[in-house]
Amino acid sequence: MQGRIKWVEGRTFVAESGSGHAVVIDGPTEHGGRDLGPSPMELVLLGTGGCTAFDVLDILRKQRQAVTDCQVELEAERAPDPPRVFTRITMRFVVTGRGLSRPAVEREVELRETPAT
Repeated sequence: MQGRIKWVEGRTFVAESGSGHAVVIDGPTEHGGRDLGPSPMELVLLGTGGCTAFDVLDILRKQRQAVTDCQVELEAERAPDPPRVFTRITMRFVVTGRGLSRPAVEREVELRETPAT
């Protein structure tokens, strides 16, 4: 997997994945950005949720679970001082479908839990 980040101006960057998809990354105006896109940390949070949802959905489909919708609600806390890393990420899964096995869904979500250290 590859990617490239290109600085445009101020706090604006264009990120391009190895597969050729691009996204604008920017910061809020109070940090010198123009608020043209998600911040780098927002992308980390969204990527974490997206990767987890992708895995859960993939395994449930392999188990022939009839999933019709999967949403992940994310909430994160960050350290107050630089580097302002995530100190806690909470994911709430909402998985719906026809005849879903609740234990199967819960098991797949729980397998992806990583306790904060």
